[in-house]
Amino acid sequence: MSERTFLEEITIRSIGVIEQASLELSKGFTVLTGETGAGKTMILAALNLVLGGKSDSALVRKGSERLVASGRFAIPKESVTIFEDGGATIEDGELIITRTVNSDGKSKAATNGVAVPASVLATIAEELVEVHGQSANIALTKSAKQRELLDQFGGGDISVAFAKYQSSFIAYHELRERIAAIKKSLAQSEKEIAELEEFADAFKKVSPKADEFSELDNAIARLSSVEELRIAAQQAISVLDEEESGVITALGNARKSLEIARAKDGELERIYQNISESFFLLADSSSTLSSYLDSLEADPQALENLQLRKSSLNNLLKRWGGGGSSSEEIENLTSRFKNAATKIADLRGGDARVRELEKEFSSVKAVLKSDAKMLSAARKKCAEVLSGAVTKEIVELSMPHTSLSVVVNSPDYEAPMKEADFATSGCDEVAIFLQGDKNAPLVSLAKGASGGEMSRVMLALEVVLAKTHPVGTYVFDEIDAGVGGKAAIEVGRRLFALSQFAQVIVVTHLPQVAAWADSHFVVKKNNDGVVTQSDVRRVDNEDRVEEIARMLAGLEESSSAKEHATELLAMRVR
Repeated sequence: MSERTFLEEITIRSIGVIEQASLELSKGFTVLTGETGAGKTMILAALNLVLGGKSDSALVRKGSERLVASGRFAIPKESVTIFEDGGATIEDGELIITRTVNSDGKSKAATNGVAVPASVLATIAEELVEVHGQSANIALTKSAKQRELLDQFGGGDISVAFAKYQSSFIAYHELRERIAAIKKSLAQSEKEIAELEEFADAFKKVSPKADEFSELDNAIARLSSVEELRIAAQQAISVLDEEESGVITALGNARKSLEIARAKDGELERIYQNISESFFLLADSSSTLSSYLDSLEADPQALENLQLRKSSLNNLLKRWGGGGSSSEEIENLTSRFKNAATKIADLRGGDARVRELEKEFSSVKAVLKSDAKMLSAARKKCAEVLSGAVTKEIVELSMPHTSLSVVVNSPDYEAPMKEADFATSGCDEVAIFLQGDKNAPLVSLAKGASGGEMSRVMLALEVVLAKTHPVGTYVFDEIDAGVGGKAAIEVGRRLFALSQFAQVIVVTHLPQVAAWADSHFVVKKNNDGVVTQSDVRRVDNEDRVEEIARMLAGLEESSSAKEHATELLAMRVR
């Protein structure tokens, strides 16, 4: 498996029926099994909190003040910057995310002990884990999600064309808005020109600089308090340099007292060194204070000049600024001044300027149209490849006559196009269809797939996308909905195939799926309904055979079920 992030451990305390549990996970394929109500979904609920999901006080175990969910992720060296840019703290290649939720619903989040907003967790989660349940299957029926999956699969071929289109799209809209603004302003252009010129003259006359207010305030405060500063400095120098009772004199005497004896005791030597360091530091401070005192000089004219400058700045902001801080307003006015000349030229150009810009707009629109066409072509090419690859996977998932088609619907680029034809994502509508057999009609994914088929389609997509998608961990809940028999075995086989590229964690009721896993955890609860640390355990060898047998027949001691379980577990080594 290539170097990707992966979930090393998840720790849970006081969530639902789980009192305390810790799962140490490995790369590859991991399954969670257990009887209904044993707490498997609570483990996913904990992971959802770790990934920035909405906090819910109802998850806090009855009688507890708070719940704690923690996930420890391994982060490859080349990925550290991505997470740090997202607001997380990484230490020694590890990211530990902790989420607490109090019984009153208030929650806190932290990465490696540093508090962060929950929104940071949601952002970095996109690079860590892909969670699939029924909600993900529903999302897959939406056109926007289908386009997103195609673009993800297309990788560089689509991303380059998409970046070029977006650049043209931004230029197109900026120019369109500029033309609209000029047309709107023409009716009152003279008034606006006069106002812009007045502003430009006032700004040029004052020429404010960034952070000038704070610099002026510091200088004014100093010049306004020269006498007070002088007295403070003189008093400090007196305390330090008094010939008989000054601090420096006292420290010097202390050093002399220890000078000879210090060589006879290491402890006394350390004390001597501390006193010496203090002596030299204070001596240096005394010298610095003396220089500072010499530099203090009353300058009424300089003070008046500074106050006049501040008054000029205040008048500029009062006349032309808004309600922000002084630094923000200076930044805004500077930006306005830089654009003033261009805007005045636009307004003075009048109708001629509009005609000139509209000619330019036609050229920009032609470029946008060309870039949109290239993006559509890239998507259609990738759609054909994706359709074939996913269909191959679907056939392997016991749907031998079903094929998947990713269809890219684009406008007629040879015909005139309206502004509404161009969207941020391009001009295409992407739709995924299923075909039950070669003579059957194409049916949209939302209408053409049952719950079990939808789960298999999602799995087939993920197996294909995992080869290019950077997410390191896939979590599947209810992937086995509506699936059984041979199809269940093939679901397990494809999940195992997916685990060759990324970490796969599956909550399942199907023994045919569980048998394919590299690691198998069983969640059990006590008779009182509590799940403790000892009740979430990894099973191997005979224990695993017994769990698979229980899943098959509901009885751990059934000899026939154990034989079947052993046969299932042997599938991976054939």
